[in-house]
Amino acid sequence: MTRDRAWATLTRYTTSESLLRHALAVEASTRSYARRFGEDEELWGCTALLHDFDYEIHPTLDRHPQDGAPILREEGYPEELIEAVLSHAEHVGIPRDTPLKKTLFACDELSGFVHACGLVRPTGLEGLEPKSVRKKLKQPSFAAGVHRDEVYAGAELLGLELDEHIANVVAALRPVAAELGLAAA
Repeated sequence: MTRDRAWATLTRYTTSESLLRHALAVEASTRSYARRFGEDEELWGCTALLHDFDYEIHPTLDRHPQDGAPILREEGYPEELIEAVLSHAEHVGIPRDTPLKKTLFACDELSGFVHACGLVRPTGLEGLEPKSVRKKLKQPSFAAGVHRDEVYAGAELLGLELDEHIANVVAALRPVAAELGLAAA
């Protein structure tokens, strides 16, 4: 399993620029935590890249991500990756009982939210502080598709204060800001 292979799978099923950028953001934050926790960065990064790979072909909760799992199995991805992908979706009900599952869940919604915060700032992610992100979290109309309860639950799952988790995700996304369309103006 390599990043190149995971990217090829992702791009075979996903054409939306926003979904590809989301995958890159979640990959960056999940890889960052893999390094922090001394875990398998390649496995964690590939899992993050693939967590929403089937969303364009299965965009409803009755199909995503559960209908994508057989595709990943057919392509020979390890069960650890597949089970983590399944666990990131609240409605599937798979326990988040490993560091990978907890981290993927914790990084998914927050990475998307931090990305949205960067998009509305002239400096992108540069200078983005947890306080500003928390303020935006309190505005239901901003990035309305982000489940705020999952942002808070994710930090709790990792045993981190929300501000620390936000700071970690912002720091993880900065090196890939250009790929995310967040290069400072």
